[in-house]
Amino acid sequence: MSETQFYTHTIRAGSIKENDEKRTRSSFITDNLWRVAGIGLVVVLWQIGVMTDWINPFLMGSPVGIAGEAWRLIQSGQLLNDTIATVYATVVGFLLGSILGSISGLLLWFSRTTARIIDPFMVALNGLPKIALAPMIIIWFGSGMLSKIALAFVATFVVALLSAYQGTHQIDRNLINLMRSMGASRREVFTKVVAPASLPWIISAFRLNIGFALIAEIGGEFISSDRGLGRMIFVAGNLFNLNVVWVGVITLMIVAIVLYVIVSQVEKRLLPWEQGQR
Repeated sequence: MSETQFYTHTIRAGSIKENDEKRTRSSFITDNLWRVAGIGLVVVLWQIGVMTDWINPFLMGSPVGIAGEAWRLIQSGQLLNDTIATVYATVVGFLLGSILGSISGLLLWFSRTTARIIDPFMVALNGLPKIALAPMIIIWFGSGMLSKIALAFVATFVVALLSAYQGTHQIDRNLINLMRSMGASRREVFTKVVAPASLPWIISAFRLNIGFALIAEIGGEFISSDRGLGRMIFVAGNLFNLNVVWVGVITLMIVAIVLYVIVSQVEKRLLPWEQGQR
């Protein structure tokens, strides 16, 4: 290939990449516009149904009523305080459970005997609905923030452990054998091959765990709590105030989306090649 052909090929490849990026941005904007339009249509039809008595606002709430309650809760500071409490317990429990669980799962690579012994217990605990442990955890740690963090921790620890340990089994044995043939110790094999190769499995567990942590935290607030979005929804539901319930649910959806996006950005930084493949 001549120098002229090389530069021509490079410029053409850059142009194709730029066009692909423009199409991606355009598609992203178009998709979001359609989403907003769809949500707006549902809200308008909902409000029309309430105004024409097709929909009972006592059973379904109304967009105008939801907006009014949201503004009231924002002005009083209750919505912000409850949101902060829920996000704090969720994030702390998620980080503790995911990080400690991932480290524990990776360390099980050093002892297959230990892994075989605890594997049935971990599988059983993973299949157990974590909300079933909420009464005991609340009795042990009280009804405050600590019990909600503990619930989020329990919900995420086992998932991270099993995912990290599974990741250590998906490594190409030839890489490990190559390292050992070059005189590498088990610790060197672990730090240079096992841990880095298991990173995609660990990050995948993080993506799942952010939802599990939020579910466990809200479940704990439903049972016993003095603040949080779960408590706000529970109290409003008992008072048949569906508008406040909707405010709590919508806020939880926004929190879940934000947390998921943050985890996705972390994945993008740690695993850029995964994003390229997608």
